[in-house]
Amino acid sequence: MQLEDHLGDIIRKARSMSGVGLGAAAAAAGLSEGELTALEDTGQRTGAKINFAALANALGVHPEKLEGIAGGWLPLPPELSQWRELRGFTTAGEGLTVNCYLVWDEATREAALFDTGLEAQPVLECLAANSLTLRQIFITHSHWDHVEALPQIRAAWPKARLHVGSLSAPVEQRNKPNEIVHVGGLRVTHRATPGHAEDGVTYLVGNWQDDAPHVALVGDAIFAGSMGRGNPSYELARQKVREQILTLPPDTLICPGHGPLTTVAQEREHNPFF
Repeated sequence: MQLEDHLGDIIRKARSMSGVGLGAAAAAAGLSEGELTALEDTGQRTGAKINFAALANALGVHPEKLEGIAGGWLPLPPELSQWRELRGFTTAGEGLTVNCYLVWDEATREAALFDTGLEAQPVLECLAANSLTLRQIFITHSHWDHVEALPQIRAAWPKARLHVGSLSAPVEQRNKPNEIVHVGGLRVTHRATPGHAEDGVTYLVGNWQDDAPHVALVGDAIFAGSMGRGNPSYELARQKVREQILTLPPDTLICPGHGPLTTVAQEREHNPFF
């Protein structure tokens, strides 16, 4: 297992989004600019001691959590048997990997897809292998890597309803306030989480069998140990994660658009951005 963002990625991301120059960050860390650049590029620490407290203070992140990432923190793998009808797919291309997720109701065989990833085939094969009917497609945000396979998915399942957060989308596709979408017995609700993307949405799936915890499909709002780059607004991105994701019950499963699964409890305790 690897985090989506290594230590250097996190430092560079925090530095860039908070507007801290390389020289100022290096001075705070007690490193030369060359040493900090190497750390950001590779995520590997050299022999030089890093002043994590001063660096984190300069970047506006949590010092102990940042040092925890440096020490090799990884989220504990969840016991996925709690969510028997949940599948994740990781597709790769153009130097990145991206996740999408399929859920379904065991009794009705109705299914919902959250984002599409870069290739349709793994999803289509899972639908066929489990005799599922795709009823709903939920998009967490419209960045290309999360919707690349959407044309192929819709061609195969033209009657599946599309749900998006973009206000420029056709009215029938837009998420509606307080809407509850049923996928058999499962219930899907949504929370707006802009900041990384203007149309960012987090979807919550509940009413699992055996009272399994809710599942949060978060797109790029938050990753295990990190977060998506605050493209329109770094502060808005962090605010929405705090308000809409980290307030969920601690055992909520977080399914991010990149990197490993995690939980609300683990991100509260270990994510240096929060």
